[in-house]
Parts: sequence; structure tokens; C-alpha cells
Amino acid sequence: MSKYNHIKEEAYKANMQLPQLDLVLFTFGNVSAVDRSLGVFAIKPSGVPYEQLKVEDMVIVDFEGTVVEGNLRPSSDSKTHAVLYKHWINIGGIVHTHSTYATAWAQSQRDIPIFGTTHADYNTVDIPCSAPMSDEMIQGDYESETGLQIINCFKEGQLDYNEVEMILVGNHAPFTWGKTAAKAVHNSAVLEQIAKMAYLTESINHNAPRLKNALIKKHYERKHGPDSYYGQ
Repeated sequence: MSKYNHIKEEAYKANMQLPQLDLVLFTFGNVSAVDRSLGVFAIKPSGVPYEQLKVEDMVIVDFEGTVVEGNLRPSSDSKTHAVLYKHWINIGGIVHTHSTYATAWAQSQRDIPIFGTTHADYNTVDIPCSAPMSDEMIQGDYESETGLQIINCFKEGQLDYNEVEMILVGNHAPFTWGKTAAKAVHNSAVLEQIAKMAYLTESINHNAPRLKNALIKKHYERKHGPDSYYGQ
């Protein structure tokens, strides 16, 4: 048995959730799971349909984007995952999809406004959308530059990746992350739902107001604050 089998299992299970949650069409997405003690992550192979995936198909990649183990080519987004793991040391899993509503907001180059308490259960700020990638970055190491594009957006917005676990990459699509691959998938599903709700909110009332601060604080802190009381 491979010494990487535990993260291959984690990545496989998380990847298989994407079609179950209607977050992907065909092969439009990927999940990775990291083992920081080994300095590697497991990620879906490129272009393999989900119904054909097996645990042993997961590819092991290091933080420089180099394949360490696997017979298949890793996801084309592997270098983006590698950059994020290298710079953001608390991440345990990463998800990239082209889910419909979140991608529509990304293509619109707009942050998702915090309209309601569902959003505030997970974030106290608008979900950020990065600026479109510059021509220079596009012509460089594109997938690595995408990782840097995400990191730079958080730096410019003074956002903490430990608190805001999702982003829209301008003109591209969403990325989410979490302490585990399963949590990153959870965040991806939450992001898609928030994106859909925000779209419908603006469709019903183009001038819908942002959620007031008292409600933002209440809903976020009852779930994540020091005196949280949501759940068992």
C-alpha cells in the first residue's frame, strides 16, 4: 500500500461529492487533499470522468507542482493548488469548480454582496472576486499565476484566508478551501448556494440593501464566535 493512500482516499471521496452536489458538469472541477508532514497533496487526474475514477487514480504532487506518484497526468489546476498550499499553511483541502451561479458572478467580475443571514453564517464580508488576470500573468506560468492572483486579492483586500474560505477568480470560476478536503467541498456547495440566492435577490429587487451589521455579527458569531452555540 502506498504511504500516500490516506490522502488518495480523502481526495477521491471529496471529488466524488462534486457531481453528487451538482457542482460539476463532465470533468469541470477538482479537489485535492494535503499531507503537510510529507509535503505533498493528492489531486484528481486531468480529464477523467467521475464515474470512472478510482482511489488509485489520484495523483500525488508536491508544493512545486511536480508529480511524485501516479500513472496519470494530474489536474491542469495542480500548480494553482500547489501555490496555495505553499503560501497558506493552514489549508488542508482545496476545491475548484465551474459551478453555475458562482461562475456567473466571477464572469461578471463582481463580489457577491452579503444580502442575508445564510451568507453571514459563513462570512462577515462580501465574497471577493479577484481582478481579471493581466496579460503578463496569462503569458507566464498560467496555473501558478492563478494561485498568486488569489493570494494577491486577499492581500489587497486585507482578508484572512482562515476566515474567508472562498473566492471568485475574475472571468474564471470559484475556488474554496478548508481544514480538510471535505470542508472545502462543503464550502464550495455553500458558495454556490449563496451565489444563487444573491442572483435571485438582485433579480427580485435590484436595489436590495446589504445585511445590517448587527445581523452579520449575530449570525457569524453564533456559529463561529467564542461563545458559539450552533450545533451539538
